[in-house]
Amino acid sequence: MSWQPVDCHAHTTMSDGALSVEGVIERARSHGVRPSVADHISRDIAKGIKSLDEVRRYLDTLEQYDVLRGGEFCWHDNLWRELPEDLVRRFSHRIGSLHAITLADGTRVHAFSRRVPADLTVDAYMDAHLATFEQFAREMPVDILAHPTLVTMPFRTRDVGELWTEAREEQMVAALADAGIAFEISARYPPHERLVRRAVERGVRISLGSDGHTAQQMADLSRPLALARALCVPDAELYDPTRHGSKTQALLHHART
Repeated sequence: MSWQPVDCHAHTTMSDGALSVEGVIERARSHGVRPSVADHISRDIAKGIKSLDEVRRYLDTLEQYDVLRGGEFCWHDNLWRELPEDLVRRFSHRIGSLHAITLADGTRVHAFSRRVPADLTVDAYMDAHLATFEQFAREMPVDILAHPTLVTMPFRTRDVGELWTEAREEQMVAALADAGIAFEISARYPPHERLVRRAVERGVRISLGSDGHTAQQMADLSRPLALARALCVPDAELYDPTRHGSKTQALLHHART
């Protein structure tokens, strides 16, 4: 069978996506993409999967299909910490998201908030973002960092260079390399090339994700794949849990031995 890109990050109607599992699979196959489902498993997402029983039903459903079984977990929500080993084993891969970060004074700033504290500067926010990220990388047993350059809404129009200095990029990439977490080239929140290049040069594995919620977004990996290829990442080295394994599974094996 010829190589196909894997859309490691896509959502269904089991959380806040527009398509059923069948619809995601059909859409992916029409794009020549291997499908996976990685719905929101978090109490912080309005339409997320919010309990252990719901996680079991979610995995029961996915196991009926020829599809990779992912999940997207919010760092700041504790549900990922509560999953028992029997549930963790059933995921093919897990994705972590910084949907919120904590400022030095303990204030939480959500990525989708339309307002931030009036006195919050970009530098203070980004320093807190990277500090939160480093804690995430040390502690969260995930395979992929979703949309690595996602920041809170009031700062999204700022110049990339103001947000992502080279020192901050190096800080992020070093934490990913140390933790063995893949960097997602997101179709929905595209990262800038310099940061992706830095990750590639550091040996961080690259993952492709549509972060598809709508039918149009689903499995459209054209831009992420083009960027990965422009940076000379071999197709076969792009993250595929069936080829490269899962950090979660490795941790479970280590715990048992």
